[in-house]
Amino acid sequence: MAATQTGGLIIFLNGTSSSGKSSIAKELLTVLDETYFHFPVDAFHAMRARKQWTPDELRTVLKHTWTGFHRAVAGMAAGGNNVVVDHLFSEPWRLDDCLGLFNPADVVLVGVHCPLEELERREQDRGDRPPGLAARQIGPVHAHGSYDIECDTSVSSPLDCAQQIKAFLPHRPTPTAFERLRSARLQSR
Repeated sequence: MAATQTGGLIIFLNGTSSSGKSSIAKELLTVLDETYFHFPVDAFHAMRARKQWTPDELRTVLKHTWTGFHRAVAGMAAGGNNVVVDHLFSEPWRLDDCLGLFNPADVVLVGVHCPLEELERREQDRGDRPPGLAARQIGPVHAHGSYDIECDTSVSSPLDCAQQIKAFLPHRPTPTAFERLRSARLQSR
């Protein structure tokens, strides 16, 4: 049974830093037939003024940025826009926030995986991420354990991953991963 969509579709790419989310998102924009907007969380961080903050101030600023980002995505989808989200659930509250904001039938949750050794190599090659960031994220990012579709960027190119996601979209099952996750969260409360 296919999911019933009420707003714009949200293709949510969840994976660690350097896993290939942004590269897949860029390819999705070229292969998908409908119009999509790419919403990378890094773009929201880039919009913020650069100041010196204490560690406590920085934590607050980052949480406000992520909270606003989630609401911007929800607003775009509520307006009927299709969105490719490039983000990660490295903290449980982020998933909970999105579960409360997004219509779960309108979300395709994509697990973007890559082995740690390759993530570390990519981090070193990029040079713009702190060493060990992906290693710290890999457990928490995928801790929820439920996806609609998954891809491994160590064995598939970003274009191949985008093509797999495109082929999956017409056959989205119900309940979606977001529906299952929201139901589990409600039952645990």
